[in-house]
Amino acid sequence: MERNLSLNLHVLTARLDRAADRILRAEHDISYSRFLALTLVGELGASTQRTLAEYLGVTEPSVSRMTAVLAADGLLDVRPDPGGGNRRRLSLTDEGKRRVASIRQEFEDRLAAVVAESGVPYAEYAEHTARLLATFDRLEREAGK
Repeated sequence: MERNLSLNLHVLTARLDRAADRILRAEHDISYSRFLALTLVGELGASTQRTLAEYLGVTEPSVSRMTAVLAADGLLDVRPDPGGGNRRRLSLTDEGKRRVASIRQEFEDRLAAVVAESGVPYAEYAEHTARLLATFDRLEREAGK
């Protein structure tokens, strides 16, 4: 078996991102990047635009534009940070919470079906993915010391 995990992970991630974007745009009229931003804000609680930019791997100006659109759509609440400065605090509106919850479960079911169709046991795949992510988190924390 050829060792090509780095390339295969990149290709898989790119394909998943494109498929997610097609599905979410067609069925829910939202891009995957915006859905991901809403999901991250929901999971991170009242986050900042800087934190969201770090998680998404994009610039703060890009997140600023995206959050303005999501706020205009009534899905995200953007407020000045009480600590001052040019920082903005983010939280989901009630409509944003409802929309993320309804899309997320349906989307998760779609991905689970693809995993099942591949013959890979979903629970094992999810467990291994979580372990890999936890290892990366630990290595990043250790490197930051």
